[in-house]
Amino acid sequence: MPHLTALQWALGIFSGIMIGVSKTGAPGAASMVIPLMVMIVGDARMSAAWTQPMLSSGDLLGVYYWRKHADARKLLSLIPWVLVGIVAGWFALNLNESVIRKLVAMIVLLMLIVQVWRRWGSKTEVQGNPAFYGVSAGFATTIANAAGPVMSMYLLSQRLPKEKFVATGAWFFFVANLLKVPVYMYYHLYSRASLLFDLSMLPAVLVGAVAGRWMVPRLPQRVFDLLVIVITAVSCLLLLR
Repeated sequence: MPHLTALQWALGIFSGIMIGVSKTGAPGAASMVIPLMVMIVGDARMSAAWTQPMLSSGDLLGVYYWRKHADARKLLSLIPWVLVGIVAGWFALNLNESVIRKLVAMIVLLMLIVQVWRRWGSKTEVQGNPAFYGVSAGFATTIANAAGPVMSMYLLSQRLPKEKFVATGAWFFFVANLLKVPVYMYYHLYSRASLLFDLSMLPAVLVGAVAGRWMVPRLPQRVFDLLVIVITAVSCLLLLR
């Protein structure tokens, strides 16, 4: 098992729970996980690979739960551009770790601003250009596992019903997270310690998925959104120190 402090294990369990919550009913919950995982692992490049198996296990739960509602056709025009973004992220992982750490923080903060703008500030209809959103999502998910807000805006532009919105997003992240595996393998970012950590976090992801379906409908949306925004922003600011 990886040698982590009690605080790091606690943050890991919390991250696993929030990944589960994000996959079954509250997509924005995963944004806080990204900077927390960087703090747990201590390396921005490696944290992406440590988080990917946790996200993929959550994707499986989301795909299964929403299996009757997905509209895969909405993703066909997006996937080639996502691959372009993943390749761009592949090259970006060559950067110095301290640069990647700051890049991760800035990407997540930017995505957070986009999410806040989409929820509270936007009065105009979002345009769903597959090239822009595909490349942005591919790059953000490769470098920082941070494509959530980008995909939310794209799916919003497709005028999908709520169930199809969540289900189609679940399928996108399931595919995108698997496409990143060769990139992380190329850089040797997986290790015995990382995979054991991910395996030990599976119960937390499952608990989060179950808790998400129970908690999210009962927690006021504004309270939940505010908690996610505050925790994510504070975590990113810590990475920028």
